[in-house]
Amino acid sequence: MTFHPLLLDLARRHPRLIALNVLLGFSGALFNGVSTALIIPVLLGFLGQPVATKGAPPLIQSLLLPFRSMAGDYNLLLMTLAVVLLIALKNLAAYGNAVVAGLLKRATANDLRDRGLKLLLEVDLDYYSKTGIGDVVNRLNNEVSRAASAISMITRALTVSITALVFIGLLLAMSWELTIVSTVLLTIVTLANQTSIARAKTFGKQLSEASRNYSSGVLELISGMRLVRATANEQIEYQKIKQQVHNREQAEFKAQVISALIDPVNEVIGILAMLCIVIIGRMFLAQQVEAFSAILLTYLFVLFRTLPLIAQINGARSQLANISPSLEIAQDFLRRDNKSFMPNGNLSFQALKQGIQFKHLSFAYPGQQKQALKEVNLYLPRNSTLALVGSSGAGKSTLADLLPRFYDPTDGAILIDGQDLRCFDFQSLRRSMGIVSQDTFLFNTSVRENIAYGCASATDDQVIDAAKRANAYEFIMQLPQGFETQIGDRGVMLSGGQRQRLAIARALVQNPEILILDEATSALDTVSERLVQEAIEQLSRDRTTLVIAHRLSTVKQADQIAVMEQGRVVELGSHTELLAKNGQYAKLCAMQFSEATAQKVARIEMSKVSYSLRSSLNSLLGSLSLILNGAIDDPEEQQEFTQVAYSAALKLTHSLEELEQAQPNEPVLTLSA
Repeated sequence: MTFHPLLLDLARRHPRLIALNVLLGFSGALFNGVSTALIIPVLLGFLGQPVATKGAPPLIQSLLLPFRSMAGDYNLLLMTLAVVLLIALKNLAAYGNAVVAGLLKRATANDLRDRGLKLLLEVDLDYYSKTGIGDVVNRLNNEVSRAASAISMITRALTVSITALVFIGLLLAMSWELTIVSTVLLTIVTLANQTSIARAKTFGKQLSEASRNYSSGVLELISGMRLVRATANEQIEYQKIKQQVHNREQAEFKAQVISALIDPVNEVIGILAMLCIVIIGRMFLAQQVEAFSAILLTYLFVLFRTLPLIAQINGARSQLANISPSLEIAQDFLRRDNKSFMPNGNLSFQALKQGIQFKHLSFAYPGQQKQALKEVNLYLPRNSTLALVGSSGAGKSTLADLLPRFYDPTDGAILIDGQDLRCFDFQSLRRSMGIVSQDTFLFNTSVRENIAYGCASATDDQVIDAAKRANAYEFIMQLPQGFETQIGDRGVMLSGGQRQRLAIARALVQNPEILILDEATSALDTVSERLVQEAIEQLSRDRTTLVIAHRLSTVKQADQIAVMEQGRVVELGSHTELLAKNGQYAKLCAMQFSEATAQKVARIEMSKVSYSLRSSLNSLLGSLSLILNGAIDDPEEQQEFTQVAYSAALKLTHSLEELEQAQPNEPVLTLSA
């Protein structure tokens, strides 16, 4: 197997662990080989049949030479102790080898994950728009783990190969003729496993693909659980994920079947090979009658110990073939040359002294020809507010995303105090900015930790003060554990208005010099909007603010209002100036405020109907109550109150008819006393 570039890179990063692993493996192989060569002579010695030196292979004679000078009993005892010591050293080396292999696997896995995390934190945001979150999670966890196991698997295969070479050296020393025959037979074993290895690689690709689909499916299901419940699609999603689980388990099962097939095939072929060697050995060693039994037994014993090593090598090859797709996926995931990284500036942002200028700004999202912004020229003076308004897709949010350098403009520049934005360091620049958007993100942790996220060193007093200024303190104190309440994934335990107020409190703690508000109140009800708007006014005070608004009533007090259409600024001025121009802004205002006026008139009319209904109903109930309770004895008075009740009933009926005749699209209000 050709070494993969990722494996070579890991080897360069962890040379000491790899060298120690190989050294321990080599030592264990030597101890294993020598002890194996001595076991048969020792066993024969205990049976009263010592190995004859005459006709014995030179290697066996050299191994037995240190024990020849001693008397028989001491000779056998010393040989036995030597074999036990060698076996103990072999197992000690094997234990050390396993520990180092474990350390190597964890070190390489941590190394790959660390590089992956750094890449995810540094890569441009466009990467996430093209790559599914489930795919990213699967690559960082499953594929990286499988790829990391390859390096330890290779060192293990190398250790086993060294041991096998030692044993093959012993076999050659004992009989090169039989070893040639053994090599041919072992080659047949290797070729017999080649088909299994090729299929293992195919199943490895299937397993990687199934794992990716499963991770993506589960993450999407959890993220979209509200939609699944709202549309009653639980059974459909269950069947979909169930099929993905089945596909993953099937691919893993097939890979296990192929891996499990290697050992029995090797054993059967190995037994047949040993029978052949016994038959052929009688021919080659027939002249060495005196040493025939000992030599053949020793040779067969060494060969018997060699066959499992060949099986282990083939098994390692099969496992490497199975995880080779993960190596490719991890390599592609960690590559930087095929991803976009925004260059960082070297100037530390200190403070805004004059203002922010958007100069001939044009921008197109990566991979798209259509420009989202075209020749935008704006200037935002320090401690002033610039509002961006316009229809959806006009480029408002895109312009706001360029200010903290989520993207860089394709043409033109953003200048801060005359200095290009790209010259500033990311960290210092973004720490000076606070961003509050309509899609507020909160972590699954406590209220306090979410508020202090923008400033990890914030004290409890600062967190409480920010919560009060953001109109969040009251509802926080009503939570079960107050500021220590866990708010669930993305703040699911809170309402939209509460989440927005926590985001504003977070920005207050951060104390940003530049503030970006991206339709922070567009999805809120009237009460929540009022509370959030008050908090925003508190947050915006004495700050340089860029605000994107859908509701024009929230930006009337802005110093400048820029009206955007199809990526261009079509109007610029204050609220009064733009109304006087009677252009696009005036039309937007007419549409929004006429709707608001119509709703207000409708509320007034409904209030009148409500008052008439209540008056008629009160008169009817009062008259009937007096008549039924016998409070009126005079027949003429009874007749008079009956007439009053009848008139009230007619008036009530007339009011109900007016209510029924109302248009179905008019707002319906709850009648209140």
